[in-house]
Amino acid sequence: MSGPLMSANPAPGPAGRKKPRVGLFVTCLVDLMRPSVGFAAVKLLEDAGCIVEVPVQTCCGQPAFNSGDRGTARDLAEQVIAAFRGYDYVVAPSGSCAGTLKVHYPEIFADDPNWLPKAHELAARTHELTSFLVDVMGVTAVSARFDGAVTYHDSCSGLRELKVRNQPRKLLASVEGLTLVEMTDSDVCCGFGGTFAVKYSDISGAIVDAKARNVEATGAPTLLAGDLGCLMNMAGKLTRDGKPIAVRHVAEVLAGMTDEPPIGEAGKG
Repeated sequence: MSGPLMSANPAPGPAGRKKPRVGLFVTCLVDLMRPSVGFAAVKLLEDAGCIVEVPVQTCCGQPAFNSGDRGTARDLAEQVIAAFRGYDYVVAPSGSCAGTLKVHYPEIFADDPNWLPKAHELAARTHELTSFLVDVMGVTAVSARFDGAVTYHDSCSGLRELKVRNQPRKLLASVEGLTLVEMTDSDVCCGFGGTFAVKYSDISGAIVDAKARNVEATGAPTLLAGDLGCLMNMAGKLTRDGKPIAVRHVAEVLAGMTDEPPIGEAGKG
């Protein structure tokens, strides 16, 4: 996904206020694996009164940063800072990518007096999607319907780095027909952790085993979360175990855009 989705010229918002201009950080996984999440994010942001654009962008650098390759992480961070210069806000449908921009970019440039102010400035404008909708735009309800029960997994970066917990639940409570069933240990890691799942596959597998059991125990036929990496990991486990539990990004449900098959459905999601 690239290029502006709307005009860069702000149009009047409610009561004549200028609509905020938002740069959507799509994330690599959304772009390559689940574009429907990006389109759902655009709809939610536009419905909240924002002008949304998707500048040409690249990886946030999180895999390199977590692997200790600070040189590559820095190169990518410089590109992101340049790409999102000038937007009122930067929003990502991912706690981990938003956390990288908001928390870790200042760490990357901690010893660089030229780039550190730019990193702090970007960090101040960066938000995870549901947090932005609730905490910045004051959204209290969405116009969507989803019939059935869902359970929700709190992804580690969004929860611990950005304090995203109540915001998605507040919005889900407004979805007509939806019932939220909380799972045991919803705030415990799913075992993905990006490169962690590759480096420590046995540990990762044990963690996602426990998560899958907690998901199944709720009886909810749908699992939601706000990070596609976590969702793909959990969907993979549930599929391998033959569990008929649909897995979706929370943005798709909040936007009422659930025509796309669930994540991990054979040959589709």
